[in-house]
Amino acid sequence: MDIETVLIDLIGGNFALIALALFVVLCILLGVRIVPQSDKFVVERFGRLRSVLGPGINLIVPFLDKVAHKVSILERQLPNAEQDAITRDNVLVRVETSVFYRILEPEKTVYRIRDVDAAIATVVAGIVRAEIGMMELDEVQSNRAELIGKIKVQVESAVDDWGIEVTRAELLDVNLDQSTREAMLQQLNAERARRAHVTEAEGKKRAVELSADAELYAAEQVAKARRISADAEAYATAVVAQAIRENGMEAAQYNVALKQVEALGRISEKPGSQTVVLPSDAVDAFGDAFKMMFGRKP
Repeated sequence: MDIETVLIDLIGGNFALIALALFVVLCILLGVRIVPQSDKFVVERFGRLRSVLGPGINLIVPFLDKVAHKVSILERQLPNAEQDAITRDNVLVRVETSVFYRILEPEKTVYRIRDVDAAIATVVAGIVRAEIGMMELDEVQSNRAELIGKIKVQVESAVDDWGIEVTRAELLDVNLDQSTREAMLQQLNAERARRAHVTEAEGKKRAVELSADAELYAAEQVAKARRISADAEAYATAVVAQAIRENGMEAAQYNVALKQVEALGRISEKPGSQTVVLPSDAVDAFGDAFKMMFGRKP
């Protein structure tokens, strides 16, 4: 065997080994799939769904299976959308909404719907119009939280077949046309004026009630003072009467003398008074003198 034949045999054997090594490496590359935590891989075999690979290291059959779709399971936000709606009291409003969702079952999402964002936006627009159509404008403004809850529940029910979970639905703004705003502003001003008049009238009424209460209280206090004074006088009279009953004329004379002293005190208090006060004994003496003068015979 010559040298050329040996070389050809060595090269041929090494080439087979190299080819085998390359084939093994290729099988490993095609058969091992590392899935990130935020993704899921949809595997197909001959065009049909084979499996869904979760996060971590996964093995598939090389040359038979392939990763057809890589789906992110992170929460997503739809672009803010505006749509017109008419309330039950025939007011045109423009509503701005925002929806957050995430994909739970990618095998349903990739095979049942083509454009997820557009489909969800269409569903949200229809549900918002339907819900606002059953409410009046004041209810839309005041019951926004309740309206958001209804929208979220109905959107979840509509997209359930797509393997999607709606995590949040927001009603960002409710805008009105210019004519409706002006009408509402006039109504608001009229309501404020009415409340001001009512408050003023209630204030005047309260003032009159307080004044009447004050007069009634003053009258009650005067009557109470008079009643107390009358009770005191009645008590004093009763005490005097009891003293007369117990002590006879001495108590009566003492009471009369006390009254005389009080009367003399009041007379003396008057400025410029020239009143002459005589005791009752002097009056009796004068009477006896007159009787003696006119009773003497000539």
